[in-house]
Amino acid sequence: MLQHRLGRRALLAAAVGVPGVAFAQGAGDWPDRPIRFVVPFAAGGNTDVLARLYGNRMSSVLGQPIVVENRAGAAGAIGTEAVIRSRPDGCTLLIGSPGSIVNGPLLMANRRYDPITDLTFVAMFGNVPMVIIVQASMPVRSLPELVAYSTSRPNGVTIGTSGIGGANHLPLELFKAQTGANLEHVPYRGGGATLPDFVAGNVDGILIELSSVLDLHRDGRGRILGIAAQQRSAQVPEVPTFVEQGIAAFTAASFVGLFAPTGTPAPIVNRLQAVVREAASDPDIRARLASYSVDPPTPEELTTDYLAAFLQRELAKARRAIDLAGLKPE
Repeated sequence: MLQHRLGRRALLAAAVGVPGVAFAQGAGDWPDRPIRFVVPFAAGGNTDVLARLYGNRMSSVLGQPIVVENRAGAAGAIGTEAVIRSRPDGCTLLIGSPGSIVNGPLLMANRRYDPITDLTFVAMFGNVPMVIIVQASMPVRSLPELVAYSTSRPNGVTIGTSGIGGANHLPLELFKAQTGANLEHVPYRGGGATLPDFVAGNVDGILIELSSVLDLHRDGRGRILGIAAQQRSAQVPEVPTFVEQGIAAFTAASFVGLFAPTGTPAPIVNRLQAVVREAASDPDIRARLASYSVDPPTPEELTTDYLAAFLQRELAKARRAIDLAGLKPE
């Protein structure tokens, strides 16, 4: 089945290079009908929020409605497959994130799709950096202190994540491997499920997106020790990055991006990138992104070549983390 789909994609990709075929597939007068943004998760999460934020702005530029369709299930695989199997005409697009694009495919025993061959990463919508937050009562105020404290305790320190193999779990495994920290992983069913237990004091800390725990940090109900980004966040400028604290080259974020089926004509991809670039430069959009603790896309993150290399790097990091955790595809 997969070989059949890939064969069809290869034929479509070849056809795009034939003069006149791209126009016939809708590149010349695109978009000539409403566009669907397929979010492969339930409404309300980061992926859904950014889909609607960008969709509203892009719709006004493109002159066509953009409808956000939530197709949850199978860790994002159902919605992702629906886009992969759609016509590559720029009217059915995927709003992807690590769960559906990186971790999910690597942890499928019978892989249903390959993000490299079945999808084109069109543009980044933004990155939500991850942080480690611990109980305010813990006697640590930095990541090196957390590492030292954890190794001094026989049972270590408990750190919750959104679940085994999830977007938060894999960076935790890389952090443990790089620092030697004695951290006991406590998996939950989704990022939101970790918060009540953390507030109740049932887990020492959590590795999670900044946006989820910003209020806890500001209210003094937790202490963010570090942000896994290339630079500090304007939301918590007092919190240093992992790199600043001696954890070399360590970054981790939940990206949200726009994907198209392989074979989508280059003129459509280029037009989408231009419209996302315009939306991302809008002051209102940037203010909304900042309020969600989302880093807006850089100029490089709106180019096909950069994003293809970025995706390869993310997959390589995830493979290493999966090996470190001893996870097996299911």
